[in-house]
Amino acid sequence: MNRIAPTALYQEVAERLRQRIFAHELTPGTWIDEQKLAEQYGISRTPLREALKVLAAEGLVELKPRRGCYVTELSRQDLDDIFPLLALLEARCALEAVRRAESADIGMLKTIHERLETAARENRIDAFFEANQEFHRKIQALSGNRRLLSMIQDLRKVLKLSRLHSLSLEGRLQQSLDEHRTIMAAFATGKAEEAERLMHDHLLSGREALARIQDAGGKAG
Repeated sequence: MNRIAPTALYQEVAERLRQRIFAHELTPGTWIDEQKLAEQYGISRTPLREALKVLAAEGLVELKPRRGCYVTELSRQDLDDIFPLLALLEARCALEAVRRAESADIGMLKTIHERLETAARENRIDAFFEANQEFHRKIQALSGNRRLLSMIQDLRKVLKLSRLHSLSLEGRLQQSLDEHRTIMAAFATGKAEEAERLMHDHLLSGREALARIQDAGGKAG
């Protein structure tokens, strides 16, 4: 059922569109047909336009004068701009997380890491990706720094626009696992500065893998 109740706020419209963008139902570069979407959802164009303003502020769509609204396309430069920032932010999260983590928290991280090990051993890229995401989210939550978390979420939200997947590069899954092992070891031994450095390098390593995919002209789903 696609129709949205008339009493729904524009935030609900924004969330529906956001999920369609993340699922690549609305692919990067796609022109957004406001009239068609308004009819599909059973709403006026006013809440739709408000929703698009929200998505534009998040960097998910671009509002072009006299041309309409388009789903954002990430360029190589966009990725070069985003990853160093993400590396700095997530590295700081790792530092703060190690300092705050208790034994139960380390145990939870180890459990997630075991899922990474299993997925890598069975060469299940999707399962590895999901466990990887959870591992990073757990560290971010452990940092207890909500402003850091908010900035990271904003950047990762934009990265979801990319159809490239670093884990599709040959050898990257094992490399990523090795990087996670060293990060996990730093947490287990309480080495905050080492965890910070390793997380920073891990994020930049992911960007390097994406660059090699781009150079090869490859795309991943």
